[in-house]
Amino acid sequence: MAVIVFRNRMAPDCPEGYGARSLEIFGYAQKMPGFRFIKMFTADDGERLALIEFDTEAQSRAWGQHAEHRKAQQEGRDLYYSEYSLQICEVVRETRFEK
Repeated sequence: MAVIVFRNRMAPDCPEGYGARSLEIFGYAQKMPGFRFIKMFTADDGERLALIEFDTEAQSRAWGQHAEHRKAQQEGRDLYYSEYSLQICEVVRETRFEK
């Protein structure tokens, strides 16, 4: 299993339309082979976090190379983000509990 950890902060002059564009891009991710989930969080200090999970690292890499995603990555650098970091993590061990 591969987990993408995408942390970012919005640019002060971020144009409107980011929310709709991100939902569009995440819609593409949901159609990719091996997709498991996307969850997004925003911290009190404004930092944003997206967790995206795929069955395999190769499938997460395919998502990174998706044509529309590549276009959105450039838009993020040009228009939306003041900073970001991206980590691709492989799950070594997993424990679950459900009641």
